[in-house]
Amino acid sequence: MSIESELVIGATVERVWALTLDVQGWPALTPTMTSVDRVDEGPLRVGSTARVLQPRQRPATWTVTRLDERSVFEWQTKVATVTMVARHQLAEVPDGCRNTLTVDLSGFGSRLLGRLFGSRIHTAIETENAGFKRAAERDGVDRD
Repeated sequence: MSIESELVIGATVERVWALTLDVQGWPALTPTMTSVDRVDEGPLRVGSTARVLQPRQRPATWTVTRLDERSVFEWQTKVATVTMVARHQLAEVPDGCRNTLTVDLSGFGSRLLGRLFGSRIHTAIETENAGFKRAAERDGVDRD
């Protein structure tokens, strides 16, 4: 099951990418994140891990599985038998940056989890995307 939120942000891809890589700063952007603490040090890279605390959820450790400069950030975690893969995909568009957030659920029980919590997950990623938009546009970065 795949859940997606797409939004055009009136800022450069570089600005949105910088916000995306600053995972520890996400709680300042959105109420869907209570804390994000890096487990390792140094620049974010494939294999990097972070402990994420979200409201009404147990803490989860997320591992970066894909990092394509200025275009894709992806990480994953397991909830019991379900693997959750969260992806941020950025693309330059005439009005700025198209930011697509996706959560893919797979594994035994993923369909049930999607039916029970899919709407809540969709609302959460819509809220996160709106937070990225506010932060990127608030900082007054224009496209010129």
